[in-house]
Amino acid sequence: MNSRKGHPTPAPAYQPDAQSIIRDAQKELSSSSRRLFGKRILTLGGLMLLSGCDLTNDKSVDTMLRRISSFNDDAQALLFDPRKLAPTYPESMITRPFPFNAYYDIDQVPDVDAQTYRLELKGRVKGKANWTLDELRALPQQSQVTRHICIEGWSAIGKWGGVRFADFLQRAGADTTAKYVALHCADNYWTSIDMPTALHAQTLLTLTYDGKTLPAKYGFPMKLRMPTKLGYKNPKHIVAITVTNEFPGGYWENQGYNWFGGS
Repeated sequence: MNSRKGHPTPAPAYQPDAQSIIRDAQKELSSSSRRLFGKRILTLGGLMLLSGCDLTNDKSVDTMLRRISSFNDDAQALLFDPRKLAPTYPESMITRPFPFNAYYDIDQVPDVDAQTYRLELKGRVKGKANWTLDELRALPQQSQVTRHICIEGWSAIGKWGGVRFADFLQRAGADTTAKYVALHCADNYWTSIDMPTALHAQTLLTLTYDGKTLPAKYGFPMKLRMPTKLGYKNPKHIVAITVTNEFPGGYWENQGYNWFGGS
């Protein structure tokens, strides 16, 4: 790194190893007070202190923010406990009406034909490649009342019903040792998740909302509901699923959003 005057700055004698930092963070962030401290220190000023870098232009700031976003992904993945369940709520606490949320207006919600619809499975999958809605509805169903948490600062509680995603992947012959599951949507949105989250007990391929067929505004014909993830990681209008070891990125993630997106 260069100093502001243009003279080279000697490299620090000790360069901390990222993996050892993550291991230490996993131990240290066990209490709520330490997690709060961790969130506060990872500001731009904190990054300057940690990195020793001069963040005086857009390119250097963007580079450093992407590095810390990647670090956050790694740290969140290590802290994620696939056995821990998100809170559930009584139906009396359901938010009515549940908010519509998308990167477009409600009059632009895609119109998907239920009769011709086929869910396409691609990548590391050995079983059935195309599924109709009737076939999906014939699978064992379950429901959950959980909280949707939006990165914009609001939350809402809803009741979602459908197929446990882990069960569906198993029936479809998916390679559950793969790293990622990518989800492609009828509204040209896409995102991707880690396999441990895909196999989490509360990750649901939802076909209903509040006991009725999933409305278009909430994601018909199906939405992947993950109460362990922030809202932008819960895609709607899913038309294709890819199981892969290649990092897929995502619509918002490719624009700088945190990829892991844990809530």
